This record gives sequence, C-alpha cells and structure tokens, in this order.
Amino acid sequence: MTGPDYRIEGFEPACDRVEDDVHAARLSEDMYSQLAAHHTQGNTFLLLYDGAAVWDAPGTAEYVGVHVQRDLFEGTFTFEHTRQPTVPITQNWLISRGCPPEAIEPDAALGPRPADALTSRLEDALRTNPGGRYTLLHSDTHNPGRAGAGVEVSVLVHDAHPDSAERPYRVFLEETPPSFHTYTVREGAFPSAEAANSWLRDRDTPLPLARPPVGNTVNRRAAAALTRRPTNTTAGTQLPLPGVASAPGTVHARSRGRS
Repeated sequence: MTGPDYRIEGFEPACDRVEDDVHAARLSEDMYSQLAAHHTQGNTFLLLYDGAAVWDAPGTAEYVGVHVQRDLFEGTFTFEHTRQPTVPITQNWLISRGCPPEAIEPDAALGPRPADALTSRLEDALRTNPGGRYTLLHSDTHNPGRAGAGVEVSVLVHDAHPDSAERPYRVFLEETPPSFHTYTVREGAFPSAEAANSWLRDRDTPLPLARPPVGNTVNRRAAAALTRRPTNTTAGTQLPLPGVASAPGTVHARSRGRS
C-alpha cells in the first residue's frame, strides 16, 4: 500500500521542524486510508483515516488532516497535520486553511451514510462552525476493533452562541452500529463541562437533547424519538481546537465506518 500523495517531491522542507513533522506523520502512513484530497499548484489538502489508531491509547481520534503548502519560487514546503475525532471537525480544520468545502467531501462508497436529516444538519454545523461558535474541549473514540461491534465517538464543545447561554456545553454523540451501513449524530446540552462529563461517565439518563434552532424542521419530539441510550464510555484527552494549528498526533480500519 502506498502512502498519501503529499506532492513534495522536488521540494525541500522550509525548516527543520517541517522535516520533523513530515517524519512524524509518515510513521504510520501505511495504515492511512485517503478519504478525500484536493490539490492546487501551491497547496495539498488531505482527509485521512488512520487504521492504526485502534491500537493507540484508548480514546485516540482516528481522522487525520494534512495541509501542505509549496513555495514554487523557493522550492520549499511547509507541512501541518492534525488528529481529530470526526470527519466534519477534520474538514473544518482543512477549510480554515483555505480548502474549498466542496473539494474535501469523502467518497460516499468508503463508509456508512448519515441515518437521517438531523445527523446531516449537526454535521454541517460542526463542518462550518459558523462564527467560530464551537470550541473543542475533548473527545473520546470507542472502537473495540472487532467484528460485531460498533463505534462511538463523543465530542465535548463549548457553544458561544447566545441561544446556548443557559446550556453552553454540548456533547455531539456519533454512533455507528455493527452493521456499519449508517450512523447517527445527536447533540446533548449541559450547563457545565462537569455535568457533561458526568453524563458521559454514568449514562444513567437519556442524552438531554439540545433545542433545535428556530425554523428547523426537526422538532424536539421527533428528535427525542430518534435518540437512543448509548453504551458506556469515558471522555478522553483534550484535543486541538477546530481551525487552529496543532501539534502532530500520533485494526479495524473503518474508513468512515469500515474496512
């Protein structure tokens, strides 16, 4: 299996740190699945799935975003990469670095599809992050890495939108069942980070759903009917903020769902 196409042949790293970052990214690149790529003369944007993440520390995020910028006059390049918990959050990181949103959509054949309109709407909110309203605090990926088991990803964010002032801490819960045909995303609302983490730890009540935006066609009763009580897992380590440069991150490869 060949690694991702960074398109850096004939270019030199702009500094020693760039060289170190490329080396770190390439340590497990033979386990990367390319979900989407966008290349221009001066830039490369990659959305990758890391099939080796299941063997890393519990809770490790499975998606990798890469941005390569080439200086055509100097013959050098810079290199950024980040590890993020979900596809939309990784897309947001790439979009914030100049990638056209429509150019970084994964091939629908590479994994499960959204189960319903609510899932798509919530993913759109995370992908676009309008006004920078969401600040990523931490996430946890629960992937047992075996047949017959699904995958759950919990993401805790702070929502700066005025409408969320009473319950500004939001849990986005992505659940993929063992069939890997579809997945759901649900948004829970909490008054504090401690309350959100307590719910994630105990799961002794249904997820307290966030109020849909005014004018949204999915009402609270319909959303509640779609909510399931998920399996137990614990929130993991703090991750970089969406849209902000981060330090480099580190099988049952799901490639947005499955191998």
